[in-house]
Amino acid sequence: MKYLHTMVRVTDLDASMKFYRDALGMVEVRRSEHEAGRFTLVYLAAPGNEAGKYQPQVELTYNWPDADGKSEQYSGGRNFGHLAFAVPDIYAACQRLLDHGVVVVRPPRDGRMAFVRSPDLISVELLQDGPALAAAEPWISMPNIGGW
Repeated sequence: MKYLHTMVRVTDLDASMKFYRDALGMVEVRRSEHEAGRFTLVYLAAPGNEAGKYQPQVELTYNWPDADGKSEQYSGGRNFGHLAFAVPDIYAACQRLLDHGVVVVRPPRDGRMAFVRSPDLISVELLQDGPALAAAEPWISMPNIGGW
């Protein structure tokens, strides 16, 4: 397992960049705009940790304002998104969690991504390291359970 990133939702991307990049000194390693989903992702790393596939990062998620110019306001921890880990076999990782009594709230139907929650309801994203595995049962038939 490799630690990938922690996602934090932000309401003002410019102010957040001034904090994380300018004041804290983190380095922007990549950015992507998602027009269809109306959000921007910015990945930041600590200085010296910018290179390499699995350097721990902070993912800032900025959800664009709606058509009326209103931005979502986050409360109750909604601004914190999830922890993310790459695993060598997404199906084996999910089975191990199930065997320990953990509910897989978003099964890896795509052979690529799953979500579980900690006892404190912290979302944990599991991502297949490398290409997605071929779709397989029982995963493709499992429904989502709750939120993640």
